Amino acid sequence: MSAEARSSAGSDAIWITGIGACSALGPDAESLADALAQGRSGITLQPGDPSRGLAPFAAAVVSEPLGQDMPPAQRNLHDRHSLMALHAAREAWTQAGLPEKTAAPERSAVAWGTGLGGSNSLQQSYAEHLTKESPRIHPYTVVRVMSNSAASHLAMKYGLKAAMLTISNACASSAQAIGEALMLLRQGRADVALVGGSEAMLNPGSVAAWQAMGVMAPPDADDPSRSCRPFDDARKGLVLGEGAAALVLETASHARARGASALAVLAGYGHSVDAVHLSRPDADGQERALRAALADADIEPSQVGYVNAHGTATDVGDTVEAESLARVFGRRGVPVSATKALHGHLIGAGGALELVACVQALRRGQLPPSANVRGSVLEDIADVIREPRAFDTSKAIVSNSFAFGGSNVSLVIKSPY
Repeated sequence: MSAEARSSAGSDAIWITGIGACSALGPDAESLADALAQGRSGITLQPGDPSRGLAPFAAAVVSEPLGQDMPPAQRNLHDRHSLMALHAAREAWTQAGLPEKTAAPERSAVAWGTGLGGSNSLQQSYAEHLTKESPRIHPYTVVRVMSNSAASHLAMKYGLKAAMLTISNACASSAQAIGEALMLLRQGRADVALVGGSEAMLNPGSVAAWQAMGVMAPPDADDPSRSCRPFDDARKGLVLGEGAAALVLETASHARARGASALAVLAGYGHSVDAVHLSRPDADGQERALRAALADADIEPSQVGYVNAHGTATDVGDTVEAESLARVFGRRGVPVSATKALHGHLIGAGGALELVACVQALRRGQLPPSANVRGSVLEDIADVIREPRAFDTSKAIVSNSFAFGGSNVSLVIKSPY
């Protein structure tokens, strides 16, 4: 929807009024931003079980205790990814200054992304069934595993009754959930939306599947925390991470009416589908998503001051993304970094966590670097940030999320001032 169309339809701007995060870089959005600015990695070496085909691997693991404020019987209803969702959402909801239960449930929505949902609970049920002589499958396995479990818990927690969207489009899941919530608010179907994503797949079954695919980076022999090297010539693959991120979206008129202020404006959303290959990225599809997001935000490429790249550190993935960025912004036309080098690849939750990082960059006026880049031929194409860099907050920020299956999402945020 163009800016002119939105104006004629009477839509107002969509504000981000709260953010929250739970990642290997810390228990909140401030810890995330601090670690990115300092180049501090959350990636550590995880043990494997060679007898089961699982080699040691590097991963970004959340160490924060989860669900400790719940009675055990209540906590028992949640998979790990749902507990992370509640943790991040509480921070975002509190920062937005909203009441514990929304004052207008029928005008409040939730949109959440996840790649595998409750994969830990699924792993537990399979292990119990296949290894025990008298297996006892957890009675809540189905409701813990289902992909919409986190969104359901959030809806019940805050009284969100306008709509519940659960997006599971691999690595684009939470970015697309945020974009679709933007459209929902513009359409006047809700005034407030709690959005984001969560992922917790660091279990033997999931990790073994990723290792079998051959896209995971081997642990760096000298320093496992440096195993993920987006845009570096020595990149060897992605590092899995876990966590959650949440944002509160509101129409500007609704936020102003209750005296809230904006952290950022969610200005644009572009979505495309490659329809080419299940796992090989396509520059044409990425370019279409980028251009659609800029058009939706009603800005030119020259008005963008930073791109948080999808940047998984796979050989072909980084090369194709550098090409699509060059097509839209010109060679070395915009500063770029990939924060997955430090917080790992959160799969379905990655887009939301990276958008929170972008909001923090906008608020602080400082761009996070792409860590672990020693030498890169891709720097001839993309302006890869190696050190923290001051940011002109009059410019917009783009966050890319490109997924297996060929789903591409680009989001645009701007300063509210």
